[in-house]
Amino acid sequence: MYYGFDVGGSKIALGVYNLQLQQVWTKRVVTPKDDYQALVDLLVALTEEADAFSGQRGSVGIGVPGIPVPDDGTLFTANVPAATGRTLQADLSQRLGRDVRIDNDANCFALSEAWDEEFQTYPVVMGLILGTGVGGGLIVDGKPLTGRNYVVGEFGHTRLPIDALDVLGQNVVQPRCGCGKTGCIDSWLSGSGFSRLWQLHNQQALSAPEIISRYYQGDPQAIAHTDRYRELLAVCLGNLLTLVDPHLVVLGGGLSNFDALYDGLAEKVRPHLLPVAKPPRFEKARHGDAGGMRGAAFLHVKE
Repeated sequence: MYYGFDVGGSKIALGVYNLQLQQVWTKRVVTPKDDYQALVDLLVALTEEADAFSGQRGSVGIGVPGIPVPDDGTLFTANVPAATGRTLQADLSQRLGRDVRIDNDANCFALSEAWDEEFQTYPVVMGLILGTGVGGGLIVDGKPLTGRNYVVGEFGHTRLPIDALDVLGQNVVQPRCGCGKTGCIDSWLSGSGFSRLWQLHNQQALSAPEIISRYYQGDPQAIAHTDRYRELLAVCLGNLLTLVDPHLVVLGGGLSNFDALYDGLAEKVRPHLLPVAKPPRFEKARHGDAGGMRGAAFLHVKE
């Protein structure tokens, strides 16, 4: 059995999956985010409860909203302060007597989608999250690619391509990103970026849901805005796709539910690729809120 924990700032979701990667049991509890010992004890207790349910010692994978630090085995996670600077992976492995694996929750999202029954045939899968921020993960042959600093997939903090200024305007003022830099694509492709782009061109503040509602009502400004955002997305994808060349791109996050974003996206991307390159397949994420724990569980699927 594969156990997957999605550890967030408010809740911990545990999913148990059989060898056919089907969920057979799940449980949610409140995260003791300010008490490390309570966090470890709870994860141990939940694992033992899953063992009792399944009648065996399952493998344990954990997705966290942060970054494992490779040099010393600690975690950095702002949403679960109790775990920051702690060696959670080593401590749990010792307590449970088994190999515990931990990865960034965006990598777990991408891994979950790559192991979807339909998507398993694709060797290189990019998961791209368009939500509160822009993030994601890269899955190669069924395993996450993490890199030297565990920042593979932090697409939101790559730089805006020069062609983006044709969409935004040559003299546009670049806002400061949460990472402290300016010029990040996160500032324009996230949910708040979707609203920022609207305000830039329409001199009016509206939330993403309000703009999308206007789009479905046939509002010409909202339709033009959606086309503008889709063009900006295509421009930014050009660099990422040239670097990674995935077979499949799966979109997650709140904006991924806006079906209009997919209309003609592949054709909009094509001019930003090498002439011999074909756009990848673009799909909406299939597993929603379950993606974090699914992906965490599947950290053990391919040895």
